[in-house]
Amino acid sequence: MTTTTVRRRPRRWARIAGAGAATLAVLAASACSGADTTTSAAPVTPMASGDLSRGADNFYTSDQVTMQPVTFKNQYRMDVTGNLFIPKNLARGTRAAAMVVGHPMGAVKEQSANLYATKMAEQGFVTLALDLAFWGGSDGEPRNAVAPDIYTETFNAGVDYLRTLDTVDPERIGALGICGSGSFVISAAKIDPRIKAVATVSMYDMGAANRNGLGHSVTPEQRQAILARAAAQRDVEFSGGPTEYTGGTVHELTAASTPIEREFYDFYRTQRGAVVPEGATPDTTTHPTLSSNVKFMNFYPFNDIETISPRPMLFITGENAHSREFSEEAYRLAGDRKELVIVPGAGHVDLYDRTDLIPFDKLTSFFTQNLP
Repeated sequence: MTTTTVRRRPRRWARIAGAGAATLAVLAASACSGADTTTSAAPVTPMASGDLSRGADNFYTSDQVTMQPVTFKNQYRMDVTGNLFIPKNLARGTRAAAMVVGHPMGAVKEQSANLYATKMAEQGFVTLALDLAFWGGSDGEPRNAVAPDIYTETFNAGVDYLRTLDTVDPERIGALGICGSGSFVISAAKIDPRIKAVATVSMYDMGAANRNGLGHSVTPEQRQAILARAAAQRDVEFSGGPTEYTGGTVHELTAASTPIEREFYDFYRTQRGAVVPEGATPDTTTHPTLSSNVKFMNFYPFNDIETISPRPMLFITGENAHSREFSEEAYRLAGDRKELVIVPGAGHVDLYDRTDLIPFDKLTSFFTQNLP
């Protein structure tokens, strides 16, 4: 087994510190940030168009693939909704390599996941972009609840579904996770040997991000305050009080807005990437429920990550990404057959949709080689 040499570049982002670090870290972590088989989310029409430079194309479609909305059950008998992409040039009777594709935390499949799934289908893969449980069109109440184990199950269930298709080789299935889904596909692969190769892009370790904050900026006292607030909100909701939300993307920018807030806002609150799923409102998109978000503190996706070996792993992150620490840590802990790719000049959200920066050629070669 060999390990790819890492291209190390100097970080260009500052460690988050100060009194507001816990709030900002949880906001960023929570925001990395559907219905029946014929309904999909549609982009809203906010005032701002967003920064569409460097090939930003979240809502990309292709005449080289077919897209079919699908619904299937997970192991908990909950409906999972997804979009299935099949190359139009796939010869009749061919069983292709396939992959499940996960969206950023707080997002839905129409944000990043569809783009990646479409691009990879153009390269000959059958791809399935999923809505995590409690988000988009997938089942789960209350909406926007955090349930790491059931998020993980979404990907295992996606593998169940793909293995039933006559267009898919059941022994050539991989997983691709963007942002928070990067940690969920790792969690899924640890317990599911049917996932033969794993790639992550702009990954967040959703557990570490909520326990420790970005750059380990959350103090033990701040963590306890977050837990206390969530516990108090459980009392409110158990007594019939209103649901409260946390984190997610801010709804307006001010002179005091941080660079990370601005980065997420430009994707989630503009025409560049804004989506309001059926049954949701612009006020709730990207925001997890306050009482459930602390469940991430019990989520340790990198524990035993080395047990995925000898199955290969690819970690892609931006040179300037505020989340870069998570990809580097996963790479350090992973077993054999691993690679870390650092995209020059890219930030975290850049790799959601900027097609001039996203290394689709690298993803194609990785999955082609490892799902032969």
